[in-house]
Amino acid sequence: MFEFAEWLGSTPLSVAIQSRLWLTPLLQTIHITMVGIVFVSMLCVALRVLGKMRADEPLAEVWHRFAPWFWAALGVMAGTGLVLVIGEPVRQATALSFWLKMALLAIGVISALAFGRAIKAAVTAGVVNPAPSGRARVVAVATILLWVAIIFLGRWIAYDV
Repeated sequence: MFEFAEWLGSTPLSVAIQSRLWLTPLLQTIHITMVGIVFVSMLCVALRVLGKMRADEPLAEVWHRFAPWFWAALGVMAGTGLVLVIGEPVRQATALSFWLKMALLAIGVISALAFGRAIKAAVTAGVVNPAPSGRARVVAVATILLWVAIIFLGRWIAYDV
């Protein structure tokens, strides 16, 4: 992996990214803003499951309100993240926090996909506003903690040695 990262870092695209002093801060700003939108989207849905926000609204409505924000921001976040990795591939490849973040991010995306499918199945079955189970509440708390960990690890990449 390290050899690939070294090769990638020497490509014209990587060199171009590295040589534009304004590009990395701009990409980081966009990336971090998207992380915030992704987190708040999941936080709002999780808080609805926990009955702490918009408890009077059906869960499906809350999901459908925030899911487009989540998926759009996730796409932009992935794009900016990819360009940031191309700009500093050796740093990313050697940072344990980067790989942990990627693993947790995969879990977060799979979790969001599964949640969306569960909501769709409930709506199809005619369940309008199911009472969240104890398991759903645990998953909601775990979701919040998962995204906090992703944010922490993303920030920690800068300090990983």
